[in-house]
Amino acid sequence: MRVTTGRGPSPSEVRSWQRSLPALARDLADAGLGKVELLVEYKLPLTSKRADVVLAGVHPRTGEDSYVVVELKQWSRAEPSDRGEHLVIVDGMPGRDLLNPAEQVRRYCEYMSDFLSVLKDRPRSVHGAAYLHNAMDLDVDGLYDQVRDERSRLFTKQRRGDFLDYLRERLADKPGAEAADRLLSSPVAPSKQLMAYAADEIREREQFTLLDEQQVAYELVMRAVDKARRADFKQVVIVTGGPGSGKSVIALSLLGELYRQGRTALHATGSQSFTQTMRRYPGRGSTRIKNLFMYFNSFVDAEQNGIDVLICDEAHRIRETSTSRFTPAAKRTGRSQLDELMAAARVPVFLLDEHQVVRPGELGTVHAIEQYAQSRGYAVNRVSLDEQFRCGGSRKYERWVLHLLGLEGSGPAPWTGDEDFEVRLAHSPQELEAALLAKPGTARMTAGFCWPWSDPRPDDSLVNDVVIGDWSRPWNVKKDRAVGDAPPSMLWATEPSGFGQVGCVYTAQGFEYDWSGVIIGPDLSVRDGRLVTVREANRDPAFKNRKAVPDADFDHLARNVYKVLLTRGMRGTVIYAVDPVLRDFLARHILT
Repeated sequence: MRVTTGRGPSPSEVRSWQRSLPALARDLADAGLGKVELLVEYKLPLTSKRADVVLAGVHPRTGEDSYVVVELKQWSRAEPSDRGEHLVIVDGMPGRDLLNPAEQVRRYCEYMSDFLSVLKDRPRSVHGAAYLHNAMDLDVDGLYDQVRDERSRLFTKQRRGDFLDYLRERLADKPGAEAADRLLSSPVAPSKQLMAYAADEIREREQFTLLDEQQVAYELVMRAVDKARRADFKQVVIVTGGPGSGKSVIALSLLGELYRQGRTALHATGSQSFTQTMRRYPGRGSTRIKNLFMYFNSFVDAEQNGIDVLICDEAHRIRETSTSRFTPAAKRTGRSQLDELMAAARVPVFLLDEHQVVRPGELGTVHAIEQYAQSRGYAVNRVSLDEQFRCGGSRKYERWVLHLLGLEGSGPAPWTGDEDFEVRLAHSPQELEAALLAKPGTARMTAGFCWPWSDPRPDDSLVNDVVIGDWSRPWNVKKDRAVGDAPPSMLWATEPSGFGQVGCVYTAQGFEYDWSGVIIGPDLSVRDGRLVTVREANRDPAFKNRKAVPDADFDHLARNVYKVLLTRGMRGTVIYAVDPVLRDFLARHILT
């Protein structure tokens, strides 16, 4: 486990194995299935999820490979929850709703059938059962109501005999090592069944109208797919565009159309917030659709050209390598993340905005992608999205921001107004917040990372870390679980309860809302008529090490951070600067 996951088992996992695995081993022996292969803590492809046990062997009637996924539960008592169709409440785990293990194992089976090539034409060779070996029927009354099919069977210790019969019907007492090897070595690729399902769910549910260069990019990718398949040829497509230019709309349109045509495709990003939101909305109500949305580091072991298209959205967040400090030495291949992404598909598509590189180690630039592709002999096509759809369609505002921050042009220019987009300077954070509350539609407050970021208090409340005079508010939630009424970090930009917390660039990037309130922290000031960065005022841990992040890199990244924050609004932006010199400077440059 340490080799495959980078960590050893926790004490609770060890206790679980000690209590559950011997029980399952006895059942296999009593069922006369001693030759069946057990794959313990089987890792599902392209995800960190693990099934407790997969039994691999030979089907007693067909003689073909047969697999039974088993979820082992030590629960002694559980009952359905009224908070969700497939949720249960378990004794000894107060305050937590868990997924019914019958539904859990059904989804594991479905996922394996969707993504493992060895199961491509034999989805019925995978079966699933939840085994509550400490519970009697009355202890889990109501859980059986959710058993839907042969992949979601549920057994208690009272039904041990039925469980043994279930295993004998699906596994013969023959060696299962070869079946296990075929499963473990199977190439990973979406199945035809999943492609048909995705086409209906994405293409039919969401109707996108692509305009001008968006349609150009779309058709360029579709043509590249045809050419790559006919000529066994790899082609890289790079789509660049500013905030709101429609990059993600292109991505979803491609995903739906490719699946409708029977092509294989996946969507990937380097942002937890962005990926989780894509899973929540385009994939709403469907676990299978959610599984199409991956992370850049999901392709470490992907098969060469295993899929037709890999859509790398927010590609400016590509990192040098997929490994981290938690990656075990045996897994450190030294392979670049760009190489992994390009190798995984015949047509890798990169959608990016170079001005959104905001962290050290992010190298998703047009130059880096083109240079690497050309070094491997891959053809490269590039499309620039000229239209602007965020910021009220105001290219004027986007250019003003770029010039203000010194990212383009010869220096700051005055903002003289745009009938499609409102820019307003606030003289206090109270005024900024009040202005947002008075606006119709959605609104969020963001800030530069210039204040500490505390963990929640024991009473499940957030600490008001962003303190400016007598005004204070908390940062958005750090992690992927709600704290009180505050949503988890990846839903801060999309859930109404996100207002009232101050978002950082890592939760705001990739999202949009009607009205954006931006607090420019003391890490930006003015010298000789131009903005300068003040490293000492920045609290982002990513910038702490001056050796790893030289001052010149910090300067560029900090400006990109504010570029991202200032371009989230679709109808307008309200700006407050903590530094009084910068505040006066902005007042002279915002003339409306």
